[in-house]
Amino acid sequence: MRRLIVALSIFALALTACGGKPDSDVATTAPVILTSTTFLADITRNVAGDRRVVESLLPAGADPHSYQPVPADVAKITESKVLVVNGLEYEHFLETLLENAGGERLIITTSDGLSPHTMEDEENAGELVSDPHMWLDPNRVMKYAENIRDGLIKADPDGAETYTANAAAYLAQLKDLDAWIVDQVAQISPEKRLLVTNHEALGYFADRYGFTVIGAVLPSVSSDASTSAGQMAELIEQIKSSETPAIFLDEVENPALAQQIAAETGVKIVADLHLESLTDGPPAATYIDMMKHNVTQIVNALR
Repeated sequence: MRRLIVALSIFALALTACGGKPDSDVATTAPVILTSTTFLADITRNVAGDRRVVESLLPAGADPHSYQPVPADVAKITESKVLVVNGLEYEHFLETLLENAGGERLIITTSDGLSPHTMEDEENAGELVSDPHMWLDPNRVMKYAENIRDGLIKADPDGAETYTANAAAYLAQLKDLDAWIVDQVAQISPEKRLLVTNHEALGYFADRYGFTVIGAVLPSVSSDASTSAGQMAELIEQIKSSETPAIFLDEVENPALAQQIAAETGVKIVADLHLESLTDGPPAATYIDMMKHNVTQIVNALR
C-alpha cells in the first residue's frame, strides 16, 4: 500500500512538471519560476497568476549592481527550470552562478526586442555600454510582460490561455499607470523637469515623460561605479547653471557624494526612491506601487 501511495505521488508530480494546471492542492509542487530581481518577480507573477510559483533570487532591498551572491543562490539556480532576467549586462552576478550551477533552463530575457540607450563606459575609454534601466518606463515594461508571456507559453504550452489572459489584463494596468504618470508630471512646468540622480538610472523615464537629465553623481549606469574630482566639479557647475533643485537617490545608495554636492549647491536630496528593488511591504511592494511612489517623490520635489 505504501509503495502504491509513493507511486501515485510521483505520477502526480510528473503531471504537474509537464505543464498540467496546478490546483490549490498541488500548486506547491509546480516548477518554480526564478527571477533575478524583485520587480521582475512581481511582473512575472502578474503573467503567471496562480499557475506557477514565482520567486526572486535577490531579496527586497538588494542592489543588483553590487549584489554579492551567497551559496544558497547556486542551489536556487540549479533547481530552476525557468529563469527571468532583465538582460543588457544588468545581472553580472549571475554569470558565475550559472557556471557553477550547470544544468539547463529556459532563460527569458525581458528586454529582448527593445532598443537600449548607450553611453560611454567610464571605466573603459572608447567603449559603449547599454543602459539596462528600461523598467522605469512602463511602456517598455509592456514588452517585458509580452516576453514573459511568450516564454512561459514555451515552457508550459498547456497554460497558454492563462498566460495570454493574465498578460492582457496586466498590460491594461500598465497603460493606466502610464496615463497616471503623464497626469502627475503635468503638475511640473516643462522648464522645471530637471533630473540629477546618483547614477544614470532615469534616462528612459526622462525620455518618456519630458524630463531633462542634467547629470549623475556617478556618471555610469551602475551604482557600483566611481567618479573623479573633475567630474564632481563639472556636475556642480551644471546644477548651478541649470538651477536644478534636487538630487534623486535610490534608498539603498550611499548618499555621501550627493551630500557633498548638496553642500556646494544648496540643492535638496530626495533619498527614498526605489529604482532597483521592491520593498517588503509599502511603499513599493509591487512594480506599479514602486513607480507611483517614485513619481510622487519626483513631482513633490520639482513642482
